[in-house]
Amino acid sequence: MPMNVIDHQMLKLDQMGPASCNGRGNRDVISAIDHPSDQQYLPCPESLIDAPEGIVESIKGYETPSYPEATRKLWFYAPPRRAENTPNRLIIFNDGGAYLARGGPLRATKVLDALHHSGELENTFGIFIQAGQTSVMPAASPLASYSENEAQRSWEYDRLTQDYSVFLSEEVMPLAAQHFDLVWSDSPHDVLLCGISSGGIAAFTAAWHQPHRFGNVLSHCGSFTNIWGGHNYPYLVRTTPRKPIKVLLQSGSNDAETLFGDWSTANQSMHKALKYAGYDSRFEFGEGGHTLRHGGARFAENLRWFWGKR
Repeated sequence: MPMNVIDHQMLKLDQMGPASCNGRGNRDVISAIDHPSDQQYLPCPESLIDAPEGIVESIKGYETPSYPEATRKLWFYAPPRRAENTPNRLIIFNDGGAYLARGGPLRATKVLDALHHSGELENTFGIFIQAGQTSVMPAASPLASYSENEAQRSWEYDRLTQDYSVFLSEEVMPLAAQHFDLVWSDSPHDVLLCGISSGGIAAFTAAWHQPHRFGNVLSHCGSFTNIWGGHNYPYLVRTTPRKPIKVLLQSGSNDAETLFGDWSTANQSMHKALKYAGYDSRFEFGEGGHTLRHGGARFAENLRWFWGKR
């Protein structure tokens, strides 16, 4: 039986976490961001192919009524060519700047260029979206040491509400459709949500609330820990009628460990729950830390798992 509200409050589980405890704190994540085990993971070969390049355009200082105190940057990617009579697919990247970087560990647009050039993908567009930047602390913060921008990112990504899902479906997707002058496929199978860390759980939460719109989730080192209650997802997955979501989780034995929890074990628990509930899911567990290095090495193969022949 779930814990009742009185016990929850008595144990102070409804309160902001401390900046530090027992000599430990959120800065413990640093050792996982630059872990030696990640050196074995190199960008996938497809990111090195000299293929015709798609177009990337940016919108700076984007304001939204969903998060009125913050502005953000968006980038839109269009493939180098469009096929007629083919559904327009979409990948939305949370923390988009990390995925967009053409010299970074994942190099999403270069991989998309290569897979369009080979014919493995058609009409697959991208939205790269940054969390909001603000000088105003949001309504609540999960940790006493968070800055305004850290708290804003967590407010958008880590909470288990439908807010971010609606922001994507009702604001960002129509904006991009207007920009590209197209209509998105109405099949949830043709939309993939992708993100790292808090962006990973944000991708899953958006699909969880709107599986009729978002049918695929690619989570790199997802924060299924107790930042805003994400550690409850394995229970929810096990006890909720299965939703039509296809999920790929990635983590590593040297992923982050902080006051919020252990990312390695949290992702393992999430994977086991998805399998238990009968989801079409996959777990890629390596030796890396809390980075996109392993995810970048597997990115092209991951896209094939979602949209290629199996």
